[in-house]
Amino acid sequence: MPNISSIIKNVRNIMRNEDQGISGDAQRLEQLGWMLFLKILDEKDQELEYIRKGYQSIIPEQFQWRNWATDPEGITGDELRLFIDHPTEGLFVKLKNLQSSKAPERAALVREVFDGLNNYMKSGYAMRKVINQLNGFDFNNSDDRHIFGTIYESILIELRDAGNKGEYYTPRAITQLMTQMTNPRLGEHVLDPAAGTGGFLSAAIDYIRANEVHDLPDEATLQKTVTGWEYKPVAYVLGLTNLILHGIDVPDYHYRDSLKTEYASIGPRDQVEVILANPPFGAGIAEGVETNFPAAFRCRESADLFVILMLQLLKPGGRCAIVLPDGCITGDGYKERIREKLLTDCNLHTIVRLPQSTFHPATVSTNLLFFEKGTPTKDIWYYEHRLPEGQKSYSKTKPIQFDEFAPMIKWWHKRKKSDRAWKVSVKDLKKGFDLDVKNPHEEESESDLSVNDVLDSLTKSQEKTAAIISKIRTLLHG
Repeated sequence: MPNISSIIKNVRNIMRNEDQGISGDAQRLEQLGWMLFLKILDEKDQELEYIRKGYQSIIPEQFQWRNWATDPEGITGDELRLFIDHPTEGLFVKLKNLQSSKAPERAALVREVFDGLNNYMKSGYAMRKVINQLNGFDFNNSDDRHIFGTIYESILIELRDAGNKGEYYTPRAITQLMTQMTNPRLGEHVLDPAAGTGGFLSAAIDYIRANEVHDLPDEATLQKTVTGWEYKPVAYVLGLTNLILHGIDVPDYHYRDSLKTEYASIGPRDQVEVILANPPFGAGIAEGVETNFPAAFRCRESADLFVILMLQLLKPGGRCAIVLPDGCITGDGYKERIREKLLTDCNLHTIVRLPQSTFHPATVSTNLLFFEKGTPTKDIWYYEHRLPEGQKSYSKTKPIQFDEFAPMIKWWHKRKKSDRAWKVSVKDLKKGFDLDVKNPHEEESESDLSVNDVLDSLTKSQEKTAAIISKIRTLLHG
């Protein structure tokens, strides 16, 4: 396996040292996005040309990565810049308008990618250096297809740390756990409406292939039953590339704002059996999007709107696993009404509470919610996942690992109360269907208290102090 960290570090340094063009990590990510997409698409095309008689790439021959990028002494300088950016004959303009009668869906994906991205590098010499670095990756040079996921995850981690783009990446341990506990089956439609770089979808593909795919018809079914939507162009192209790496020939993966889906028009044909997602929270939404939702749930918080959308997109009997911060499982007003709908329409059977540093570098208390649509919730099981013994937090060098969930997975199938697990009846929840239920086996620390709890405690303390002072004054003055 190539040294991914070293290659990405070299690429970042080349881009940072360019005199003109790229400005900031966001543009660096976008630049890397389209380059990785073209390289990986071409390597997959070469693989398909070898195993499928008559297969032809939809990319015009002169723009195929193998023909202009792989030679380290190939075109560079102004020649390379014009090859990419020429207003009528350049790579970008040609791929933005790509057509193919033989593979129209694949051509549409390429158009979608290049319509949403830009080439920011203005130095053809610097661009050649970056291309030569990226050629250090050879995604077809291994019999073990699982290495693709490992390599790509390393790239995503490096990109996240470079650009502080934590929203692009959900730790693989989390996507694996949520997928395994939701247990998607072959033929069930799996959707992630906030798909980012495709982590949940790739986990679902791996899981279904390992457990259910036995022949070519099974694989054909899988190819048609995994769907993702993503609205950020860089995350979109990385996610699309990720699914291609995972062997999906024409990913059902689209550049769209999920929250603009017409809520009232979602019917049985639009609903799916499985949803896996880590919806963005605290993110801005398009002006007026909230009016697309029923009046009782309208708000400007993206994660809360995604919850309502996913409840509508889920079939009766369908299963969902989502990541939500503490701020979405407590609070009044519309938040309370959303939780009431969730508990009324679905059986919210499990909430896994995670340490604050799980989504490093973000430090937000998060929860994994597992529910099934169709019957109301009666009881909720809580499970507290703890840091490994002796570890104070998760970090870049010590991220969360899947094997840490072994005790929880064992508990999942034979549930018993313990110092990590407790059950709460819906009728015993605090006012407003507050789901922020602390572990009853641990003493509540000040950091665990909500703002209202702190204010209540402070008020009681002040009242007690005032009573003591009053008694002292009475004693002093007889």
